[in-house]
Amino acid sequence: MRPLIARVADIFGPDGVLAQRLPQFELREGQARMAEAVARTLEPDAESRSNLLAVEAGTGTGKTLAYLIPAALSGQKVIVSTNTINLQEQILAKEIPFLIEHLVPTLAALCVKGRQNYLCLYRWHQFCAAPQGRLFGNSEEVAAISDWLTTTATGDRAELEWLADDSPLWQRITATTSQCLGSQCPESGDCFLNLLRKKAAKAQLLVVNHHLFFSDLALRRFGHAEVLPRYESVIFDEAHHLENVATRYFGATISHYQLADLAADIEALAESDLSGRDRQKTLQLARALTVQSEQFLHLFPKERGRFALAPFIESCREWGPAKEALSEALLSLTEQAEMLLPLSETWGGMLRRGEELLRTLEIITNDHDSRHVYWYERRDKTVALAASPIEVAAELREALYPEVKSAVFTSATLTTASTFTYFTSRLGLPDSTETLVVDTPFDYQNRTLLYVPPNSFPEPNQPAFAPAANRTLAELVRLSNGRALLLFTSISAMQRAAETLRLELPYPLLVQGEAPRPKLLERFTTDTHSVLLAVASFWEGVDVPGESLSAVIIDKLPFEVPSDPVIMARVEKMREEGANPFVEFQIPRAILMLRQGVGRLMRTATDRGLLAILDVRLFTKQYGRLFRQSLPPTPVTRNLADVQTFFAGK
Repeated sequence: MRPLIARVADIFGPDGVLAQRLPQFELREGQARMAEAVARTLEPDAESRSNLLAVEAGTGTGKTLAYLIPAALSGQKVIVSTNTINLQEQILAKEIPFLIEHLVPTLAALCVKGRQNYLCLYRWHQFCAAPQGRLFGNSEEVAAISDWLTTTATGDRAELEWLADDSPLWQRITATTSQCLGSQCPESGDCFLNLLRKKAAKAQLLVVNHHLFFSDLALRRFGHAEVLPRYESVIFDEAHHLENVATRYFGATISHYQLADLAADIEALAESDLSGRDRQKTLQLARALTVQSEQFLHLFPKERGRFALAPFIESCREWGPAKEALSEALLSLTEQAEMLLPLSETWGGMLRRGEELLRTLEIITNDHDSRHVYWYERRDKTVALAASPIEVAAELREALYPEVKSAVFTSATLTTASTFTYFTSRLGLPDSTETLVVDTPFDYQNRTLLYVPPNSFPEPNQPAFAPAANRTLAELVRLSNGRALLLFTSISAMQRAAETLRLELPYPLLVQGEAPRPKLLERFTTDTHSVLLAVASFWEGVDVPGESLSAVIIDKLPFEVPSDPVIMARVEKMREEGANPFVEFQIPRAILMLRQGVGRLMRTATDRGLLAILDVRLFTKQYGRLFRQSLPPTPVTRNLADVQTFFAGK
C-alpha cells in the first residue's frame, strides 16, 4: 500500500486519530473508503491509476474530512472548490483547525472568495470624494465602513454583519475584474486583493467557490492574468453545479449595468483628475454613454426572464440604430480614455474596460456560431446579453483535466438511476474516471416514509391537479403537526398553495419572498410547528435538523420548462445528433433536482420524518421507475392512513 493511502487508512481506522481526537466520532466504512479513494487519486507517484475521481457521498458520510485529510497530507497545492460561501466558511472554521491541531501542524490554508466580497480602496476613495456618493449609502454606513477600514486586515465584507446582501453602497465600493485597474491603480500597494494573492501563493490549501474557480480558469484559457496562484490538484464539492457554473464563465456577457458603471466611474475620475477642455469633453462623452445605455435598456420588453436574442433582434425595428449608437458612444469614450493615458495610469484601466466591453458587444451581437447560444436576460433594473457554450465538455477536456495532477468531484447527488453516465458525459470526463458511491448511513428504512397519492389522483398537467394537490398538502401538514417544508416547481403554484393553506391551517406559514432567506430559515428552525413554502434555491442547502423539519412535501417532479435558451439549445443539439434529450438530459436533470429536495429531510442520524411527492407519474409513467430507483431506500405508501399511523408512532 502506498504511503499516503496507508496513512489515511490508519487515520480513519478504529484506533486512528479521528477515533481518539474527534468528539462523537463514529467509525464509518464508507467515509474510510472515500478517503482512501481520494488518497489514491492524489498519490503523486501512483502508477496505472486514474487521476480523476467522482464520488457520490450521501448525507452523513462525513465526506468533507474524507477529502480534506488526504489533501492536507498529500503535500500538493490543492484547491477545494465549493458552490456556497457557507461551506467555505464551515471548512475554515471547523475542519481546518482540527487538522492543524491533530494532523498537520504546518498546514497553511486560506479562504479566497470572489472579488465582489472585498472592498476596493480606489473605488472607496472615489466614492468618498464624489458628491453623488450619498445617494448610495447613508452617513452612518459610510462612517461605519471608515472605522472598519482602520482595523480590517482583509477588506472582506463578511466582517460587516450589519451590511445587507443587496447593499447599493457595497456595489459602489467593490471591484469586478472589468473594473480593476490592476498595476495601474494608485492603491495597488495596499490593495486587499493583492495582499490576499500574496498569502494565497504561500498556502497549501485554498478554499474557493465554483464561480471564482471557473472565472480564473476562463482567464487562464483566454490568456489573461490569473486570479488564483498555480495549483496541482482540485477537489470539487457540490460538484453537481459545475456544468451550470462553467457555462457562465466559458461564455461572454455584457450588461446595461456594466456600461452605466463604466460611464459613472469615468465621470467621477474626470471630476477629480481633469480640468478645462479635457474635463468638459470627458464628462460629455461619459454622459452620452449613460444616455445610450439607458435607451438600449428600454429596447427590451419588461418581462423578466431569459429569452433567445435572435428573435428579438429580428422583431425590433430600432435594434440596428440603437446598437450602432451604443457602440459609437462606447468607442468614443474609449478613445478619449486612450488620449488621457499620458496624464495618469488610472486611465489605462478605464481604457481596458471599454475595449473589453466593445469586444464583448460585438461577439454577442455579430459573431454568431453554432457552438454557442445567444440570449438576453431581463432583470428588474437592467438587461444582460450573453453568449453561452451549448456544451462545456470539450472546454473542460481542453482547459482543466490536462492541467492538473488530479481532480476529485463529489456531492450527495451525482448519479441518476444508479449510474454516473449523465454526470460524466456532461462534464466530458473520460471512461477511465474512477467512480465510487458511498451510501448514507442514515436509517431511511425505519425512520422515514414516502407518500405518493394513489393512481386516481390527477396528473400535474390536468386542471384538477392544483386543487387536489392543495387539499392533500393541507392534510399532510395537519398530520405532521406543522413542521413541514413544502417545495414547489413554480412560484405561481407556491402562491396558490399559500392562499389555500392560510385558510386551512392553524400553523404559521412562511413563504419565500416575504422575508429574506436567512430570516425565513431562522424562524422555521425556532418555531417548531411552522410551515415553510419555497421554490428554487430552497431545494438544496437547507439544513434544519431535528423536530422543526419532520416532513418534506414536493408538489411534482421538477422537470424544467424548456424555455431557457441554453436548455433549449442543448435539447435541440441532442435531437439533431439522434439522441433522446428527454431520456438522456431532461430526466437526469429532474432526478438530480428531486434528490436534492428529498435530501432536506434527514440531516442527522436521529431525524425522522415523512417524504411526500404528489406526482402519480412516479407510478403511471415508465420513466417513473428511474426516479424511484434514484430515491433513498424509504418504504412507500399510497394511503394517507399509513401517514397518520407513522406520525402517531413517533
